[in-house]
Amino acid sequence: MTARQFYEMVHARSGLLGVSETSSDVRDLLDREKDDVRAAEAIALFCYQAKKWIGALTAALGGLDTLVFSGGIGENSPDVRERICSGLDYLGLSIDRQPIAIQHQ
Repeated sequence: MTARQFYEMVHARSGLLGVSETSSDVRDLLDREKDDVRAAEAIALFCYQAKKWIGALTAALGGLDTLVFSGGIGENSPDVRERICSGLDYLGLSIDRQPIAIQHQ
């Protein structure tokens, strides 16, 4: 494998795309997960990794006052937010299911 091929593999063909073998877009994977085990595995792994980092960073910080999700998934995927927070009740987290109104200026 050349250096360029390695770079391409690590930066363009790994992560969600590498696990699902179909897409790196969470929306696509959520649409496919009921019929595509690889898509379901990619979403499960993504949520597990996010949960693991929340736990690690909470421990490093000595606690957590608020957890804020941002970006496309944070704004548009309450299901993914809920999956990530599942099992983190001991941190005192509760999911706010109300849509977020964002005003861009």
